[in-house]
Amino acid sequence: MDAFAAATDALFADPNIARDAIWRVGGVDPGILVRVITRRPDEVVGFGDSRAILSTLLIDVRRSDVTAPVSGDTVEIPGPGPGTSETFQIIATPTLDSLRLVWTCEAAPPP
Repeated sequence: MDAFAAATDALFADPNIARDAIWRVGGVDPGILVRVITRRPDEVVGFGDSRAILSTLLIDVRRSDVTAPVSGDTVEIPGPGPGTSETFQIIATPTLDSLRLVWTCEAAPPP
């Protein structure tokens, strides 16, 4: 294992950065347990002379956990309280980082 893979594994193991989640291929069981890092950056979109700020959700998952994520997969992330969770659907083609270690997936609540 090289230094970048070890550093990536350390980030995904950190409980302050990453969380356990259940990844469901095609949105159906059986799910697999993975570690994910979620980010919610705002995206500014222009409409003529106007601008709108849209909230987005990006989910990072290690390629070693999910080898080929696709649009339509779902991710269930446990909430802060017992028995609470949020489910998100992958809505765009995932992209790999430059080292091909981490998938970044755009997600939204399922329709």
